[in-house]
Amino acid sequence: MEIKRYYAGIGSRETPAAFQALMGRIAHFLYDKGYTLRSGGATGADTAFEVGVRDDSMKEIYLPWKRFNNHPSQLYKVSEEAMWLGAAVHPAWDNLSLNGKLLIARDGYQVLGLDLKTPSDFVICWTEGGRMKGGTAQEE
Repeated sequence: MEIKRYYAGIGSRETPAAFQALMGRIAHFLYDKGYTLRSGGATGADTAFEVGVRDDSMKEIYLPWKRFNNHPSQLYKVSEEAMWLGAAVHPAWDNLSLNGKLLIARDGYQVLGLDLKTPSDFVICWTEGGRMKGGTAQEE
């Protein structure tokens, strides 16, 4: 039986074009090695990773709601368990709007899979200066 391998390709919506191009090349390399991408359908880093994967069966794109960014992924239902996980890790959960909570909760799937129990083998991420910033860092 073949073991599936996963990685999370995530990062800033403001990822510079040069890094987005690199992310696409990395994603294509990992696709050739049999890795499945997990990402979130956001502009910037998420989209850059997705472009590098030629086969939709090798992508798990988790959306906070149906048609987020006009993405066709059917992985848009955020479970109560994912919401609890988001609440447990976000430092200012109660200050978020419902959409903000859905965005954070869907991040759990990118790292832990649809069952929230199958961790990605690794995460590739870009944020400005490598800082803990924005939704990627679960920051306020």
